[in-house]
Amino acid sequence: MRKGLFVVLGLMMSAMSAVPVSAGDHVMQATKGAKSQESRAESQESRAESQEDAALQDGESAYRNTLTLSLKEAQDYAVEKNRSMKNASLAVEEAYAQRWQTIAAMLPQADGSYSYSNYLGYSATLSMMGNNVNIDMPNVGALGVTASMGINGQGIVGVLLNNIAIEMKKLSKEQSESTLRGSVMSSYVSVLALQSIAGLLDSSLVNIEGLAEMTQNAVEAGAAEQTTADLLRVRVNSIKNSINSQKRNIELAKSSLKVLLDVPVETELVLTDSIEAILSPEKMLQLLGANFDIHNNLNYQMLEKSTELAKKNVWMAGWAYGPTISLGYNYSNQHYYGEGGMRMTPPNTVQISVRMPLWSSGKRAAGVVEKKIAYEEAKNTLSETGDQLGIQYQQLCFNLNNAYETYLNEKDNIEVAQRVFASATEKFKYGASSNMELTNASNDLITAQSSYVQAVLNLVNTQVELEKFLNN
Repeated sequence: MRKGLFVVLGLMMSAMSAVPVSAGDHVMQATKGAKSQESRAESQESRAESQEDAALQDGESAYRNTLTLSLKEAQDYAVEKNRSMKNASLAVEEAYAQRWQTIAAMLPQADGSYSYSNYLGYSATLSMMGNNVNIDMPNVGALGVTASMGINGQGIVGVLLNNIAIEMKKLSKEQSESTLRGSVMSSYVSVLALQSIAGLLDSSLVNIEGLAEMTQNAVEAGAAEQTTADLLRVRVNSIKNSINSQKRNIELAKSSLKVLLDVPVETELVLTDSIEAILSPEKMLQLLGANFDIHNNLNYQMLEKSTELAKKNVWMAGWAYGPTISLGYNYSNQHYYGEGGMRMTPPNTVQISVRMPLWSSGKRAAGVVEKKIAYEEAKNTLSETGDQLGIQYQQLCFNLNNAYETYLNEKDNIEVAQRVFASATEKFKYGASSNMELTNASNDLITAQSSYVQAVLNLVNTQVELEKFLNN
């Protein structure tokens, strides 16, 4: 506004000094021009503010679509958001609901009823000592309440079976979580490894492109052959293809990680941990030095619960010989709409009954034998699995040792291949090495990079398997 006033005053002064005779007309024109400039300035300012607000909104949207995670944060995020984990939690809740159904079946159950009967003026005729007596049948309404409960040994054992089922569902959820964390770790490290290789290929491409340009200049100056420049251009295209392939692999690995995290495809993932921090020697030594307790293994715990379930099934079959005790109460109230009516039913009735099975032609006995055999099979499987898990632990430790040694070797190989490629590049600049030597060095570097990625993934997978086995 201040700028607008200064403009108005300046224009008024200039108009009045230039043409004194028609000063008033020029003042009016100057005032209109100043107002126009002021409105244009305000319009530009408002557009700038709207553009700034739009930029801020875009920035906020970009921030919302960006997820920055360490490995631990990614694993925790997946456990919280992944639909499979949500289903595992729902399965536990479902097992609790099933247990309550079993308990509630042994608790009192009550039902209410009401009925109305209209006999449409019918009269009953009774013959007594040669005389017929007509009895009117009045309309009647009957209210009834029935309460009952029954309990037996099988019902009690059923609750114990439901308790075991709940524990098995919890173990299954824990197994799902362990598997999910391992999958997130594998995908996370895969992205990091592919990104590191893409970076190495980018630096190699810069060097080869510089050599190709230099060689082409030498060809134009008559100091080199066109064949050499063409071979370098082929090598440039080959590295570009490798880079594009790596970029696609990175996006594919990120998509796999997004599926595990259950985030939209357009979300940008920023991974903050490094491969060296995840695959550190300290973590490997700590994992290899962990004490193996077979009872911490989730698969063994699941088999223990299955064996316990088989034992309880023997109890369930045995209780088929047991009695069933039932308690019932019945309340009945009849109301006659009219005269007459006979109340023959007592309003309150209590019933206690005991039902005992006597003979089933050996069916119950065969059921008990079947469950006992299944229990023996479960015990044998548990014992055999215990022996196998000890051998499996040794094998997993052996695999991890081999994978870590291979990883260190491939890491060293890729560093050597980089130095050889850098040396070949430098020598080629001064004509001390041939195009073939440069090509071989480039191929060796790409091969070393591929072997390095495979070694990283193999190490991660063996580490995940051992962690799941130890339930760490």
